[in-house]
Amino acid sequence: MAEKEYDVLIVGSGASGGMAAYILTQKGLKCLLLEAGALVDFQRQRGLKPVYELPYRGFGKPGKLPHVVQANEFNANQWVDEQQVPYTHDPKSPYNWVRVRMVGGKSLFWARMSYRLSDYEFKAKAHDGFGDNWPISYAELAPFYDRVDPIFRVSGRKEGLPQLPDSLFIEDKSPDGAALERIGTAGKSRGITVTKIRRSLGDGQFASSFNLLLPAAQATGNLTIVPNAVVRAVTTDKNTGKANGVSFVDRQSGRELHAKAKVVVLGASCLESTRILLNSKIANSSGVLGHYLHDQFYISNGVMGVMPEAKDGKAPRGLLGSAGYIPRFSNLKAPNTKAKNFLRGYACDLYPGATPDAKYFPAWGAELQKQLDSHRGAGIGTTIMGEVLPRFENFVKLDPTVKDAWGIPVLNFQCRYTDNEFNMAKHAVDTISQVFKDAGFDVLNANDKMHPPGYSIHELGTCRMGENPKTSVLNKWNQSHDVKNLFVMDGSSFVTGGTQNPTLTILALAMRASEYLAEQARKGAL
Repeated sequence: MAEKEYDVLIVGSGASGGMAAYILTQKGLKCLLLEAGALVDFQRQRGLKPVYELPYRGFGKPGKLPHVVQANEFNANQWVDEQQVPYTHDPKSPYNWVRVRMVGGKSLFWARMSYRLSDYEFKAKAHDGFGDNWPISYAELAPFYDRVDPIFRVSGRKEGLPQLPDSLFIEDKSPDGAALERIGTAGKSRGITVTKIRRSLGDGQFASSFNLLLPAAQATGNLTIVPNAVVRAVTTDKNTGKANGVSFVDRQSGRELHAKAKVVVLGASCLESTRILLNSKIANSSGVLGHYLHDQFYISNGVMGVMPEAKDGKAPRGLLGSAGYIPRFSNLKAPNTKAKNFLRGYACDLYPGATPDAKYFPAWGAELQKQLDSHRGAGIGTTIMGEVLPRFENFVKLDPTVKDAWGIPVLNFQCRYTDNEFNMAKHAVDTISQVFKDAGFDVLNANDKMHPPGYSIHELGTCRMGENPKTSVLNKWNQSHDVKNLFVMDGSSFVTGGTQNPTLTILALAMRASEYLAEQARKGAL
């Protein structure tokens, strides 16, 4: 029996793979979607088991690798088991690679922060001379942002900021509260604006490909989903050099299989898509595949403020108000924004009503308890996110000796921060601390120590797009320069990352690329 050939084969079911399936099936294309993880009832199985039901009582099976997030007894249905799928790096330069393997991917777990990139990102080189511009502008992507917004139901408030374009919001009419108002007033002289957070509301429970994209694609009758399919490589025709499918391993049986298609779309997430291409030994005439790895650095509660009048339970309900956001305010066109010792900028999430934990108080026993009780709900927590510059020397490659459970070479990471990130982090903590003090808050903590690269879970750039095939992997349509019927639609295509959560941009890029793919397929140009 001849192997069935699909119009399009999609690898990965997260934001990009889900959007590709959503668009392409509506265009009448028969699609096969391969997902390395299982199809689970997420609502029923996301809950964590009680400790008494776990064989190792929550301590985990011996041999687990220490990591910020990985599969354990509590959440084995969600995260990748790093014993099965390890990765390597220089012990002195750690990288945190957080991975999900289940239908819906990381779109089931993201924080839903939904911010558009602006031309400060798309045309970054034009502003400061570093790196490269994207081959597209904000104006080119804006119509697709506009179409993604209602699908994911993005909430927020119009601010009219050039560095943070507005969306088609479900308007957030909640009051800012005293904390955000005071921070905004105190920061005004520094060019700081405090905005509402922008979040995808989804269907009220989730805002993922699992519930918003894949069901619609399946309803067309044009989508077949195969879970537990670990893709090994993209296969190519020896005569034409075009992609003709992928080889993969059935995760449960261990069988080696092949799926055939006229077009291949990789949406396995930035680093997994890159790993597949590196193992395929294709799409790299430029020599930049795997290079320019970047994300955002994270500083969790590097600044912890306290509203004095809210201590000891004195704050009336709603005094501190809701969460807010400080978008990038450094190195803009506006006057007095240029930083002395770093390029690009940072943003800051604000969380009024936080409770500082014990690490902020040099006390023990009854005195510590007294301090914790006094500060309960009176804090303003922060998360600072700074743009990491895309550099050629930050990269991934295949490890020559280490393989995963299915014999596929794993990734080796060579990635570290530079003075630009260290200087930006110090500036961020110093500035936010001073603004808090100017707003009349006590500052319990001012620490500019960044989490290791990868901690943001916003890895980007290893299959970058560009106009020049000698310096990029993809063209402006997320299409391989080398293999015209191969598309890569996840975050690996990014040229710069900005300070914003990349998910909304990944969705818009995948929609745009899928529309182009469908039109090219209709013309027979692929």
